[in-house]
Amino acid sequence: MDGKMKVAVMNGIGKMGFEEREIPKPAANEVLVKLEYVGICGSDLHYYETGAIGNYVVEPPFVLGHEPGGIVVEVGKDVHHLKVGDRVALEPGKTCGHCEFCREGKYNLCPDVVFFATPPVDGVFQEYVAHEADLCFKLPENVSTLEGALIEPLAVGFHAAIQGDAHLGQKAVVMGAGCIGLVCMMALKARGVSEVYVVDVLDNRLQKALELGATGVIHGLNEDVLEHINQLTGGKGVDLVIETAGTETTTRQAIQMAKKGSTIVLVGYSKTGEMTLPMSLVLDKELTFKSVFRYRHIYPMAIEAVSSGKVNLKGIVTDIFPLEEAQKAMDYSISHKADIVKAVIQITHEA
Repeated sequence: MDGKMKVAVMNGIGKMGFEEREIPKPAANEVLVKLEYVGICGSDLHYYETGAIGNYVVEPPFVLGHEPGGIVVEVGKDVHHLKVGDRVALEPGKTCGHCEFCREGKYNLCPDVVFFATPPVDGVFQEYVAHEADLCFKLPENVSTLEGALIEPLAVGFHAAIQGDAHLGQKAVVMGAGCIGLVCMMALKARGVSEVYVVDVLDNRLQKALELGATGVIHGLNEDVLEHINQLTGGKGVDLVIETAGTETTTRQAIQMAKKGSTIVLVGYSKTGEMTLPMSLVLDKELTFKSVFRYRHIYPMAIEAVSSGKVNLKGIVTDIFPLEEAQKAMDYSISHKADIVKAVIQITHEA
């Protein structure tokens, strides 16, 4: 497809603008996707606010966005499982396929991954993208491209649940009710966990957790979290804790509320990257720590969970902004963190 496309670019810290770029041409193993929705992730906001995450430093002009859903409009000559008109969710990371981690199936740990919106790789706040066809997953008729865009964060939630061996009969707690906390909660429910409680300090997020199926919620500022969990479990603690807030306080609470011999899954990144934790208690309880870096082999499972009604992905979306309002979308997401659960950029309207 020849022509130009509109691209929202980050021109500096707190500065968005637009460029016209050539519509990319798909390689033999790629498809060209007309994007309809792209989620705004916390990492996008962090790059926008600070210009860097760790060693990944933005060099403007840079394109943010790595949670895309859209429609196939052109197919490479070697692609046979997708056709023009298919609606797809795009897994945003291309891996090398031959390192030890890729060969073991742990491709999310590939050191040579090329991931949307991770500098220097541009993201997809734009109208079209050419992407490897094997990383474009066809959506069932009853799953929208808005939901397709949110398969990416949901994949994190399912990977966390799988890392924690979540299953029927357990009591679990999710620390944090932002987007990732909510998808973790829904993934736990989808995997059959009997009771899932969510802890946060923002009323609107706790209300959203209840709407989406949490067994109960605990306000971290207004209630004694540990006493509440003790009452729920007869003092034994919970079988699984998923920590998504990334704070020392919530991680210490996770250790304190975990049952002996249970598992804590660490998902949230701390701002400093360091914490002081009660390791004697960890040893006394013989706790298992698991951690999450993105996901692997999750997209088909996540799409099926949405299609079958086990997960209400649309329910986490609180705000939708047109591409033309990219600056407003980013600024509003930062200045109204207490109000927004999940914001999405609408690139084009779904047909």
